[in-house]
Amino acid sequence: MRKITLLFAFIGMISLQSCSVNDTPAQQVTNNYNFLATTYEFTRSFTTTNNFSTLITFPQTIYDSDMVLVYRLSGAASGSDVWKLLPESYFMSDGTLDFRYDFDFTKYDASIYMDGYDLAGVSAAYRTNQVLRIVIVPSNFGNKMATPIDYNDYNAVAKTFKIDESKVIKEQ
Repeated sequence: MRKITLLFAFIGMISLQSCSVNDTPAQQVTNNYNFLATTYEFTRSFTTTNNFSTLITFPQTIYDSDMVLVYRLSGAASGSDVWKLLPESYFMSDGTLDFRYDFDFTKYDASIYMDGYDLAGVSAAYRTNQVLRIVIVPSNFGNKMATPIDYNDYNAVAKTFKIDESKVIKEQ
C-alpha cells in the first residue's frame, strides 16, 4: 500500500508541475517604446592632449542589462544628418586600417576613443568637434522585438524607439 501511495504522489507531482498560471506568449510584447530609449548628444574633440579619447559620464546610472549605442555625425545627405554606428573604421587605399572610432562602457560612463597608427596625422575634420549620440536602450525590450532592428541605421532606431529629436539631451 505504501508503494502505491508513493507512486500516486509521484504521478501527481509530475502532472501538476507542468501547469502554470502566468503562461503568456512572447508575441504579446507591445511596441510602445516612448519611454525606453534615452538619447544624449555630445560634441568632443580627439587630440594628443586627451590621448584621442573622451570619457562621457552618464547623468544617471544605467542598468547592467542596458544596451549602449554610440553614433557619430559623419555629414549630411539630402538635408538629413548621417549618423554612423561605432565602431567605425577607415582604411588606407591598400586596405590596411588607417584609424577607427570605438567605445566601451560601464553603467556609469562611456569611453569613446580613436585607434590607429598615426592619429595625430588624421585630418582635423575627423578629430575635432565630433558630434556623438549615445542611445541607451534597455536590452530586455530590444531583444523582445518582433521585427529585428538595423542598429546601423540611426533613423530606424529613432523610429522604433520613438526618439523625439527635440528631446535629445544635448551636453557639452
